[in-house]
Amino acid sequence: MTAIDRNASLPANRAELSPAQARELFRNGLVGPTAGFSRGYAQANLIIVPKDQAFDVLLFAQRNPKSCPILGVLDAGETSGELLAGGDIRTDVSQYCVYENGIKIAEPTDLNEYWRDDLVTFIVGCSFTFETALMEGGISIAHIEAGVNVPMFKSNIRSACAGSMSGPMVVSMRPIPASQVSDAVRITSRYPAVHGAPVHIGNPEELGIMDLSKPDFGDAVHIPAGHIPVFWACGVTPQAAVMESRPALAIGHAPGHMLITDARDSRYLVP
Repeated sequence: MTAIDRNASLPANRAELSPAQARELFRNGLVGPTAGFSRGYAQANLIIVPKDQAFDVLLFAQRNPKSCPILGVLDAGETSGELLAGGDIRTDVSQYCVYENGIKIAEPTDLNEYWRDDLVTFIVGCSFTFETALMEGGISIAHIEAGVNVPMFKSNIRSACAGSMSGPMVVSMRPIPASQVSDAVRITSRYPAVHGAPVHIGNPEELGIMDLSKPDFGDAVHIPAGHIPVFWACGVTPQAAVMESRPALAIGHAPGHMLITDARDSRYLVP
């Protein structure tokens, strides 16, 4: 395949692409947020650490299941698995973040320069997974309609510490019409493996968020009259812990640039 221009607009047919087709586009250079890609398939966050840090990450996820629901783990040095059959975790995400001692040093589009055989990959549930269900329920998604990344914020909710890992819960925000908030809660509560029901509805200041126009990650979205900001736990939370805890090396996805998995959304739907 011919390499994709990294400045090109996202493909108009992105919702119809299979996960393998979407990953191939990213492998060949397409960069952009993945909301709206491969409708019906789960998307996932990443946190990749050396093997000697992996137990702390696993324990952190176990103690913070709302923000860090683990969908799968690739053992040290593994680059593919069930959730990305035939894929490569080093190349098949649109963009990554590389941290040294808690400081982001690079945002590469592949990890070939940074990959080591002792790296363990945690694949963590993402709220993009339930957006199809929200839209099918008649609820519009502001960042998808605007063609931008979802807004994400560091909150004042502290994650439970685990070993060397500590930090704030990160939340994603979607403005929901007041008349549909209960529907959004009902729909998303059926997807506990991808963050489930919201953690907060309404006043952002109660979460320590003073300005919704200045997200810590992603892009701001317009909040129309009659809409209420609704906040879900976010899988960027492990990266916030990395920034605070400062391990020697950690790698994540660029927020909003998710791994598109081969798992159907319905796999994570509970009755």
